[in-house]
Amino acid sequence: MILEHALLPVVPGREADFEAAFAEAKSIIAGMPGFIGLRLSRSIETPNEYLLLVEWESVEAHETGFRGSPEYGRWRELLHRFYEPFPVVEHFAEVARAE
Repeated sequence: MILEHALLPVVPGREADFEAAFAEAKSIIAGMPGFIGLRLSRSIETPNEYLLLVEWESVEAHETGFRGSPEYGRWRELLHRFYEPFPVVEHFAEVARAE
């Protein structure tokens, strides 16, 4: 499993619109091959910043499968207009876990 990490800096004042658009967009990503799950959290200290964590079976499922799919165009249309600046996305492999 790979964890995609993205800090999403939403234009201040557009948070409610972003959350509504994300509610629609999450079904797009959830239907992609290799998708395992996602979590979207909002910063307490910086209310216009969100943390998106997406679990994928592999980096390829995200980079090639999702980003190379026709559905990614709709994802981009729904969400990319809210970011300033555009988020940096990174992938992580688990090293340790405590429950």
